[in-house]
Amino acid sequence: MIKDTLKEAETRMKGAIQVLEDDLAGIRTGRASPALLERLQVEYYGAPTPLLQLASISVPEPRQLLIRPFDATTLKAIERAILASDLGLTPNNDGKTIRLNLPPLTEERRRDLGKAVNNRTEEARVAVRNIRRDLLRDLREFEQEKLISEDEHKNGGEELQKLTDHMVKQIDAVAERKQKEIMEV
Repeated sequence: MIKDTLKEAETRMKGAIQVLEDDLAGIRTGRASPALLERLQVEYYGAPTPLLQLASISVPEPRQLLIRPFDATTLKAIERAILASDLGLTPNNDGKTIRLNLPPLTEERRRDLGKAVNNRTEEARVAVRNIRRDLLRDLREFEQEKLISEDEHKNGGEELQKLTDHMVKQIDAVAERKQKEIMEV
């Protein structure tokens, strides 16, 4: 029963780390990456649709993204979505494709992005701690219902804490990698 609880904790915590990695992939660094646009929602026939379902995204040059819509009628909608997003990029529309030129990051913008990384990292840590709290409560209930002994409850809590510490270290490693990527000139 404790092993199942720990497995559940590990699965949920890994999920929190995966969400963090996906989140951080959308934060712009000095290089062009299709991940910047993957989460962009485009208004398509009245419904928000992910850009990846409407176009292919490629990187023809280190500081440029090329968007090729599958349907030429979506070009204007994609352009509007990019302008409305918080990317701070201006699309160049040539009638068939959209080019996004990524300007070099200023020192101030790098610091702002670093703060955003720190905020998202803290959210991931909080998510992991909330998972720990929920599962500790479950272990306490198991003990009160006499499904596990007091010693098993204590050992399970210690194992859960070790798992939490390990996951927080992984979160910190992911954040540190992203910080280095952002500060890279």
